[in-house]
Amino acid sequence: MAVEIERKFLVASEDWRQDTETSVHMIQGYLAETDTCSIRVRVAGDRAWLNFKGLTVGARRTEFDYPVPLADARQMLELYCGDRFIEKIRHYARVEQDVWEIDEFAGANAGLVVAEIELASEDQEISTPDWLGEEVTSDPRYYNIRLVEEPYSEWTDA
Repeated sequence: MAVEIERKFLVASEDWRQDTETSVHMIQGYLAETDTCSIRVRVAGDRAWLNFKGLTVGARRTEFDYPVPLADARQMLELYCGDRFIEKIRHYARVEQDVWEIDEFAGANAGLVVAEIELASEDQEISTPDWLGEEVTSDPRYYNIRLVEEPYSEWTDA
């Protein structure tokens, strides 16, 4: 079974930009959400996937990714997702041996910047760069599917 282990943090400064090696524009639309998983289509640059994500338990959840033709993914976004999508630029920043994914959100989530790191195990040691802020791994408001339902611009405590 495919398992994703990921920790998520807010960023405390713009200093992450100096560590960025590459960036890609992403759109991910949500096709369905059940009691046990979300199903989304993701376009990242010139590549696309269907993705199934299970419920988060701590920093762990099941995840299955399947490549799909880019034209098909774009049609799925248009035909099936409506306004249930998020747009962001994902930046990849190397800090020592770790590669951080920094998501800079657009649209109704503009202003939100979140850093994530995928881990091999929940107790894996990570390099913690100075630009990391508060850890939000366990805060469901920062799940991408929740940002579709309740965008960052609508938060009263942001």
